[in-house]
Amino acid sequence: MTHRVFKMSVASVYVHYLAKAAKKGRGKDEVDEVIRWLTGFSQGELEHHLTAKTSFEDFFAAAPRLNPNRSQIKGVICGVRIEEIEDPLMRELRYLDKLVEEVRQGRPMEKILRG
Repeated sequence: MTHRVFKMSVASVYVHYLAKAAKKGRGKDEVDEVIRWLTGFSQGELEHHLTAKTSFEDFFAAAPRLNPNRSQIKGVICGVRIEEIEDPLMRELRYLDKLVEEVRQGRPMEKILRG
């Protein structure tokens, strides 16, 4: 089954990530940092995908190096335990959601990035 979110542009959700982080005084730099950590994109590559309105499906397919430590991201996001998500792309999306949520919660970047 293909989820509708897979075809959505990263840019269309990114604005919500920024707004969520800003509510707690966190900024674009921190949101971008967690996205780069997860995907291996440079800042320029990330900005290119945002400008090009790349879909989540294509965004994760193009990721140069998905972080091997991302499997350490655990917990519940959107009512679903990340570790139990079987669809690989949906799991990547939920990893990203969880990282942004941790930024919003004010967790130290070292802990967010599983340092």
